[in-house]
Amino acid sequence: MLPSRWDREMPGEPRLVGRRSVKPLAVVALMLAVLLTACGDDDDGGGQEAAGKPVRGGEVTALLGVGYAGTWPAGLDPATNTNGAANQHLMTSIFGQLFQLGTDGKVVPTLARGWDYAPDAKSVRIFLRKGVKFTDGAPFDAATVEWHFKRMLESDCTCAPPWGPLVESVTSEGDDTVEISFKVPYGAAINSFIVSNVNWVASRRSLERMGERAFRLKPVGAGPFKVVSNKLSNELVLERNPNYFEKGKPYLDKLTFKTTGGDQAALQAIQAGQAQVYDNLSTPTLIDQVSEDPNLQVTQHLSTSPYVLQLNTAAPPFDNKKAREAIYYATDTEAIRTNLFKNKYETTQSFTGPGGLFHHQKVPGYRTHDLEKAKQLVRDLGGLKVTLGTIKVLIAEQTIRALQTQWEEAGMDVTIRSYDLPGLIQAFESQKWQAMLQTAGSWDPAGGVGVAFRYMSTAPFSGTHDKKLDGLLNSAAATTDLQERDTRYQAAAKYISDQAYSPFLFAFAPASVVTNNVQAPGLTEPIPAVVVIPTVPWEEVSATSEE
Repeated sequence: MLPSRWDREMPGEPRLVGRRSVKPLAVVALMLAVLLTACGDDDDGGGQEAAGKPVRGGEVTALLGVGYAGTWPAGLDPATNTNGAANQHLMTSIFGQLFQLGTDGKVVPTLARGWDYAPDAKSVRIFLRKGVKFTDGAPFDAATVEWHFKRMLESDCTCAPPWGPLVESVTSEGDDTVEISFKVPYGAAINSFIVSNVNWVASRRSLERMGERAFRLKPVGAGPFKVVSNKLSNELVLERNPNYFEKGKPYLDKLTFKTTGGDQAALQAIQAGQAQVYDNLSTPTLIDQVSEDPNLQVTQHLSTSPYVLQLNTAAPPFDNKKAREAIYYATDTEAIRTNLFKNKYETTQSFTGPGGLFHHQKVPGYRTHDLEKAKQLVRDLGGLKVTLGTIKVLIAEQTIRALQTQWEEAGMDVTIRSYDLPGLIQAFESQKWQAMLQTAGSWDPAGGVGVAFRYMSTAPFSGTHDKKLDGLLNSAAATTDLQERDTRYQAAAKYISDQAYSPFLFAFAPASVVTNNVQAPGLTEPIPAVVVIPTVPWEEVSATSEE
């Protein structure tokens, strides 16, 4: 049977559940047992903590680091938001989600009620939840979702779905069915919806009435919250959607997102009572420190996105395989993992992490640290001059400084740079970059900032331009057979390693820090990350008054 999924609350219709993952659910279960916070029973559909049932009312302020999630300079229209999936918290709270990833590592239909693949996986039908309305009163119907999909496929947003170029047609049937047909089989379509802009459906009525420019500032969706005010890359204030389709939710009356300067500033604000949530704590010493604070809860996210050293193979020096091999041999991953990251994260040799699908820690023939081989290759090349960049986040900047030292020991001349997210996007789009420390991977390699995002020839954030690799990745995403997808992704990982396209370091994941009165999946219960951080279902966030 091909994977299908129907919401359990639809009376009179079959309940078909998609296939389980090959191995990851067992891994996730093991990780859940050793995380910093314990999980309680799911007695209200949201998997809340044993500390008590969620309550209605109250407000929460969540902090977003300026280097990543805390910038949205082009606004929050899914078609024109230049920062894409980095703004997933803002997008999902306003637009909701057709599909979301649960704490059990399974895709759950939300504004959709189910899906069904064709036997040849060349099309997928999406069945919408009936009776849903946008916050402007417009119906959340198939015609609007069809319009939205077509608009997203034509957009330049960095989080457009990876299958966009493969779409043959998008059609609707009746009020509640939308069908996407592909030119070739694509069995990973539903998994790749998560944190893609097709997942965040905008109101056509409001966009056409307001115009795109105004809509970017005050977008309208069918999500749990409505926009009150929006100061770009500074503060977004939201209020409860009283007509949200899920009765009793959202729990909060008010949700505010504020930009903060980084980990230290975020912790100081929370400890001063100025905020209650920060979910991108990546500095290991601060994670250890805050874990001792009795007033705070710390939850380590499930790692799915390894750090990777992307190399631009379209330009010197990394159009030369010897130069790429020198980077492999000069990089001492274990030293960085031990000294900077306190052994918190598992090394990996491919684009998967232990919290996601198809994870295998080792790749046969992978080049590991060998300083003498690195030195010899640099001599053979007559020297090697490299510019290495990363995002402007403290732990990433510390990592490239450590890499600079290691590579210089091998005889390289290394310059390092750091960028805020818009600057990083511009650097990639210029195609003049040489090496970048980034994350690559997702819960499903076909979704989010997955393997295609970093390695497909057609992807703007790719450093490789290899048609054979394109074919391997397309083949892995094509089938609905998870065992076969696993085999094909292993082959792609082996090919990346054999060609020395980019060394992987370790499966990094940040932690959430929240005050004791806050509870929610993705904050106090781990959810596998789809783009560095998990997608928090903000309708399930609850806060009680602190004594």
